[in-house]
Parts: sequence; structure tokens; C-alpha cells
Amino acid sequence: MRANRVVKTLVRGTLAAATAAALITSLQGCVLALGAAAGGGALMATDRRTLGTQTADREIQVKAYSQIANQLGDTSHVDVTVFNRRVLLTGEVPSDAAKQQAEQIARGVGDVEAIVNELKVGPINDFSGRANDSYLVTRVKTMLVAEKGISANDFKVVGENGNIYLMGLVTEQEGNLGAAVAANVPGVMSVVKVFQYVQPEQAQAVAATASQAAQAPSSAQTTEPQPTVGAVPMGGGVTEQPLDSSTPAPVSNSTQVHPGSNGTVQ
Repeated sequence: MRANRVVKTLVRGTLAAATAAALITSLQGCVLALGAAAGGGALMATDRRTLGTQTADREIQVKAYSQIANQLGDTSHVDVTVFNRRVLLTGEVPSDAAKQQAEQIARGVGDVEAIVNELKVGPINDFSGRANDSYLVTRVKTMLVAEKGISANDFKVVGENGNIYLMGLVTEQEGNLGAAVAANVPGVMSVVKVFQYVQPEQAQAVAATASQAAQAPSSAQTTEPQPTVGAVPMGGGVTEQPLDSSTPAPVSNSTQVHPGSNGTVQ
């Protein structure tokens, strides 16, 4: 069941990418429809999720984040990240009861296939810690962009208390390579894989269609190359001194994957 769902997602993603290419050609000047940014159509086409799944992920994230914040209040700091209807909860809560409550709220949003509850019981991460997490996420994204053999667009990177969580629809080889890249970023404490895996031939088929879509002409595209990631934040607890190379951080698979809205893990 789980494998069939991922296969269907990739097949629909291929068709959606082709549709996106047609839209890029026909909707000249419609920046919003192409992702609300220059080159947005190309980025949308290279996402291995279907357009419908991308929309569903945004809706799940907004609803879950809002409801958790309202019900748990200022005593908790919960970040909600959603990819392919899989919800990742990271942050800090005051008790195990609050941790379980956050998970139940996310599950109650509906259309959730699995919940990865990586919340920690303890004091809330301060501004300095969050700034450092943002810095590490940016460094990891930058290294993923530079790494040959993988596409940074296939990875969603989340940082919490120095720990890096990686989500995405990837092959086993891509996942291992991406995790190794993140583990070698100085300052990263650990890398947790929250991937959903696909077969290499499926990934290649989607990549081929996405490449054709990305090459379609669009008025939203500019002649100047656009940055893939944002600027590295400085200050706010982030060191501006060169970081010495260190032993790679430990890499593991998440063991906190729990059933989604229908009571099973997909």
C-alpha cells in the first residue's frame, strides 16, 4: 500500500510537470501562477510531489501550526514541517502530555499519512539557538546545491537545537549522500533521516520530464541567475569565525514515525 502510494505520486508528478510546462508557455507574465517568483515554474516542475500534494502539504502545515500554537500556548515551541503529507514536529514542549497533544492535533487536521514526532521535553530554545539553527540549515542547503549526484530541490532541511532533519522523496543512494553532506557541515550535532524512498528509475523518469518543463520559455524567467538559498545570517549568536573541520555528525533514521489520520503509517 505504502509503495503503491509513492509510485502513484511520482506518476502524477510527471504528468503535473508536463502540465506546468504548458502553463509556463501559455500564461506569459503570470508570475503568481508560476510560483510567485522568478523561475518559480521551473522549481515547481522539479518537485517530485504532485501539484495537488504540494497544495495539500501547505494547507496541512498552516492548519496544524495554527491549532498547535493556539492550544499549547507560549509554554511550547513547536515547528511543523510537511512533505508528501508526512508531518514532522520539532521543537520543545514542557511535558510528555504536551508532546502527545501536539501529535493528536496534527493528526486531527486530516489527510495526514504519517506523523514524525521529534519534539523534545525541555526548555524552549532561545533566540540565539534558533539563529544558529537557521545558519546551519542555510549551510546544509548550500552544500547540497554544490554536491554532485543529487538535486537540492529533492531535500527539505529542518534544523532544531543543532540537529538536522532531512525529508524528501529520494532514492536510497540520494538519501545516504544527502545525509553524509549534512553530517559534514561543521556545527551539526546529528542528522536524522525522515525520507520516503523511491526506485532510481522512477526518479529518473520524473527528472527527465521536469528538465523539459524547466526549459520551456517563460516571461517569469530572467537572464540573471537567481540564488537558490538565502544569505547566511550573521550575528545573533552565530559565530563569524572560521569553523574548523570536525568528525561527521552521527546519522540515523527517525524512530518516531507514527500513524496518520487513517490510523496507519503510509
